[in-house]
Amino acid sequence: MPTYKPRVISLTKSPGQTFGFYLRVEKNEEGHLIRCLEMGGPAELAGMRDGDRILRVNGTFVDGLPHSEVVELVRNGGASVTFHILDESSYKQAKSLGVNLSDPQSTLVANGAAKETPKPKLCYLVKSSSGFGFSLRSVRGEQGLFMTEVLPGGVADNAGVRNEDRLLEVNGENIENSTHDEVVEKIKLGGKNVMFLLVDKETDRLYRNKKAKIGAWSPTVKFLPQQPHFINMTKGPDGYGFLLREEPNQSGHFVKDIEKGSPAEKAGLREMDRVVAVNGKEVDSCSHDQVVDRIRQCSNKCCLLVVDKDTDQMYKQGKVSPMLFWEEMKDSNSPPSYTEALSLPGPVQPSPSVKDREEELKPKLCRMEKTPAGYGFHLNSVEGVHGQYIAEVVKGGAADVAGLENEDIVIEVNGENVEQSTHAEAVEMIRKSGNSLEMLVASRNVYKQLKAKGVTITPALLGETSRGKARIAETPEPNRKGGQETKEEEEVRPETPPQRERQRTPSASSSSSEDSVDEKF
Repeated sequence: MPTYKPRVISLTKSPGQTFGFYLRVEKNEEGHLIRCLEMGGPAELAGMRDGDRILRVNGTFVDGLPHSEVVELVRNGGASVTFHILDESSYKQAKSLGVNLSDPQSTLVANGAAKETPKPKLCYLVKSSSGFGFSLRSVRGEQGLFMTEVLPGGVADNAGVRNEDRLLEVNGENIENSTHDEVVEKIKLGGKNVMFLLVDKETDRLYRNKKAKIGAWSPTVKFLPQQPHFINMTKGPDGYGFLLREEPNQSGHFVKDIEKGSPAEKAGLREMDRVVAVNGKEVDSCSHDQVVDRIRQCSNKCCLLVVDKDTDQMYKQGKVSPMLFWEEMKDSNSPPSYTEALSLPGPVQPSPSVKDREEELKPKLCRMEKTPAGYGFHLNSVEGVHGQYIAEVVKGGAADVAGLENEDIVIEVNGENVEQSTHAEAVEMIRKSGNSLEMLVASRNVYKQLKAKGVTITPALLGETSRGKARIAETPEPNRKGGQETKEEEEVRPETPPQRERQRTPSASSSSSEDSVDEKF
């Protein structure tokens, strides 16, 4: 039974730059197509592919919208835009089977198979100088208040609010039976910050038809701007390297006195993080001694769910538990984070000798020069989780020649550690490197073993001459493999024919009689 799971890709661009792709509509092709990816640009590094179809822009379903409207949605999104993407083959198959691709939350399953239960959404708004960017309206004969006049690119729009969403709660308080004036007053009392529980029109209609009450089950927290963090630690010789304390006049269990270089610090734990769960079990109602015992019972490995002060305050404003995040991540089909990936089973290999194992426990220092086709790899990460890993290394490309391999964990970019950097920060470092790039990476297995030993991974592990031994990818000579290299590149990333490149015109001046229409972002 085929399933269709859109990829969620968030792109951020600097002033004066583009996202690095063209948005096209083409004759005899359905959907809004990604074309002409700029090698090494934000879109290419984030994992967009030639021929991908855009389903949503900042949460708005766009598959059936005119090209010009989609272009405006992307432009109005500003410097950061989130896309829901489906690959070309899945898109065409879904269309041929009549699958409804507009379902906002569920994994889409063909041939009428069951879907995940749609959910309401939590949206957190921080007022700007121009306000929240929405209006409220009531409809005669219909219960409730609805969002309207959501300003594209405004605070509400960026927070996930959409026109026709029905408002269920304001700051954790149900308002379904409140008057318009009462709700407006509650929003005003919230000051500059407000948390809404909303349900979109399609999900609302579904539950009304079933005569089921909305709000009796967990909402999605994917639109919230700040999220809890998973902290995966392996105990070192001196333990995990932090203290757990109860603070005066504060409820909860807080992290203090993190030791430098400890497993806790390396895993990303921070001073005054509040521990929400230990190995998936909520600890809010536990005593200090009970939480300490749970951590001790973890043996040599422990996974904490923690929140910093701002994230904690945001969840409390909505009167919801950060465990909602854990539940949603647990049930998601997202690829594992680089930390979680370390625990996945790998192929059984013959046991190497002790000498071989010691020699293998080293990272790789890879230097490469950008070619006309770019560096030839993708930088992947999981939304909301720190850590970057290498994917889709192009055979014969600069990254391949330099020694990068799929699933290598990225430790440093041009000498700067990125283990705790966000995806956008790491991409920006690569972009600023110009035409030369140096990366310190380690295979998944090597990374796992070194971290288990509590070893800080630096170029020093390669020895004093490590810089001289770095594998360097030089610019390939044209057609040095008799055209094979060009052919492989076309198979990996097909280009739009040059003739179509010359036909490029802005969407505003395009007509339906043209073979294709596109716009650069």
